[in-house]
Amino acid sequence: MTTATRQEVLGLYRRIFRLARKWQAASGQMEDTIKEKQYILNEARTLFQKNKNLTDTDQIKQCIDECTARIEIGLHYQIPYPRPIHLPPMGLTPLRGRGLRSQEKLRKLSKPVYLKSHDEIS
Repeated sequence: MTTATRQEVLGLYRRIFRLARKWQAASGQMEDTIKEKQYILNEARTLFQKNKNLTDTDQIKQCIDECTARIEIGLHYQIPYPRPIHLPPMGLTPLRGRGLRSQEKLRKLSKPVYLKSHDEIS
């Protein structure tokens, strides 16, 4: 990992912790705010700990992009949780045939950046 990438990752980590410190739940209730702050901190720790040994620059860049997207989506929608995607089970039509394996592949390829690691840690 280059020093510029390392600084970018550490900057994102600090940004998440600052965001968690200032976070207010959309409902305005203190219990929800505490629960959401705790979720933000636990999610950040888990994902950063899981990815701390990455050496491939493409994977690191993908993780940085995911982190940035989740921060921006959380700020925009005022929810710390990833927004789910809603696709019907056979909603993606493959080019040839309607095989289940090709549906799963298309579903995996259509997953947004901000949900790439969500299924892995849930």
